[in-house]
Amino acid sequence: QVQLVESGGGLVQAGGSLRLSCGASGLTFGGYTMAWFRQAPGKEREFVASISWGGSIADYADSVKGRFTISRVNANNTMYLQMDSLKSEDTAVYYCAASPLSLAQAMDRINRYDYWGQGTQVTVSS
Repeated sequence: QVQLVESGGGLVQAGGSLRLSCGASGLTFGGYTMAWFRQAPGKEREFVASISWGGSIADYADSVKGRFTISRVNANNTMYLQMDSLKSEDTAVYYCAASPLSLAQAMDRINRYDYWGQGTQVTVSS
């Protein structure tokens, strides 16, 4: 079956950096749009970033543009999220997700992503 496993979360001071990873198995990784979402306590899950099948196109939420970078290595079935200049409002559980749709079709729509990881906690202290 399909498995997505996030890692790399933790506690970091404001202004610091973290790199999240998402390892995938049970699917043809290069045929899926991949994305990161996050959910803060008491809030709905929100889109963070997505990346196209081949990795050449990425999309970001306005709140993370210029600070976060999404990437993927299809040969390793792995996606990454480099998070720099972290702010306290970035504190959340971060989830990776996979969609069989193209980037343009999947967009930031939660219901267009078929597979989800269990999440990894990111805590930014101010």
